[in-house]
Amino acid sequence: MLGIVYVKILKEGYEKRWVDVYPNTGKTGGAFSGGCATSEPYILLNFQGLDEDVSTLAHESGHSMHSWFTRHNNPLQYADYRIFVAEVPSTVNELLLAYHRLEHSDDREEQLAILGNLMELYKGTIYRQIMFAEFERETHALSEAGEVLTADLLCGKYYALNEKYFGGEVILDEEIAREWMRVPHFYYNFYVYKYAIGLTAASHIVKRIRAGEPGALESYFAFLKLGSTKDPIESLKVAGVDMTRTDVFDSAVAMFDEIITEFEKRYEE
Repeated sequence: MLGIVYVKILKEGYEKRWVDVYPNTGKTGGAFSGGCATSEPYILLNFQGLDEDVSTLAHESGHSMHSWFTRHNNPLQYADYRIFVAEVPSTVNELLLAYHRLEHSDDREEQLAILGNLMELYKGTIYRQIMFAEFERETHALSEAGEVLTADLLCGKYYALNEKYFGGEVILDEEIAREWMRVPHFYYNFYVYKYAIGLTAASHIVKRIRAGEPGALESYFAFLKLGSTKDPIESLKVAGVDMTRTDVFDSAVAMFDEIITEFEKRYEE
């Protein structure tokens, strides 16, 4: 789906041991793509053969390929990219893998599991992370207005936002009011909305690529090569994604709706 050149570079990267694959004594958990402008885009992985491990490898490979194209097409001062766009290529890979597996599976249970994971991804990344961002915005506004941020005040605001985003069809336990206390992102710089940006932009790119839209793949590769030569909004426009327009967000929500419809259809078969 991403073409011969992309696959060749990534395959060579795997052969050159970009990936630290398996768990080991003293090794940190999780997964991430790292390195610097003059190194290979290495990947730390803790692969244990689960479906989610395959998806994680695709995700981190998206980061590393973004880094590879950036570093090989820019002078040192531009050989990195802003965090605003960092989650786009990784999520593009994640979505393309999910759709590939869905299209090549004849196992109903596997199909439902893939669709279920996609639904969880959209719910958790777009709706939930945007709710998190609204909570942060409200609490900072209260602080700037001189309000004392007590635990009771924050719990009330957080519960009200859960009612706004998930109320009606979803039963809200009163304990959800205290969930904000354990979200680490609330204790440092304003960041969570960038996850939603990543999935929204990736959805638009994947839709264009899967539809075989003329120029979709070429514009995506042009985006991967930009590094920090353009600001994030202008960089995404190169990939055909204009984050200043509401139709990009509408497209992501429509994609989520299509996934739900497909799940319901296959569940009832």
